Amino acid sequence: MLEVGMGPEEPCLRADAARNRARLLEAAARLIAEHGVAGVTMEAVAAAAQVGKGTVFRRFGDRTGLLMALLDHSDRKLQADFLGGPPPLGPGALPLERLRAFGVAVLYRRVEQLDLFLAAQTEPTRRFSHPAVTALRTHVTMLLRQIVPDADCELLSQTLLNSLDPALIHHQTRQCGMPMERLEAGWIDLVARVTGTRPPR
Repeated sequence: MLEVGMGPEEPCLRADAARNRARLLEAAARLIAEHGVAGVTMEAVAAAAQVGKGTVFRRFGDRTGLLMALLDHSDRKLQADFLGGPPPLGPGALPLERLRAFGVAVLYRRVEQLDLFLAAQTEPTRRFSHPAVTALRTHVTMLLRQIVPDADCELLSQTLLNSLDPALIHHQTRQCGMPMERLEAGWIDLVARVTGTRPPR
């Protein structure tokens, strides 16, 4: 009887939770637009969404979890692009061309949301095991296995992705004043050196 009684309510609860989550993320996005990433606190999001602070903590765990959720949309878009979008980022191009395009796409997307990426970075134990990071690493590893099958592609994928770390990009662009064209060329050169191929002319 308990199972029969609870069954019909579950979809409603899930839909309600999804609506609450979307409402909280919209409130957080508004706060970023108005006050920057520093304006996003659990208390501020709760007030903007007109819910209790406990609701925000239950949905996201902590501020980092909330910021990571805000980045999730961009991550999903990137994954959709390299899994099913047009080449050279998506299927249909040679693996080497896809790897070059992948790094450039990640580089520009991270620069667009650099402050959010920096604020959302977690300690290494959480940072490198996050599903979005794992998806990127898996994709790069797959491409490397097609280009250099005899290499330690899992380790090389981590090396390549470390060159696209938001903190490093912040240092290069804002502290060293490096133009994006230099970072893009650096990625193409790094890919060539890691894979033992020639960069495009």
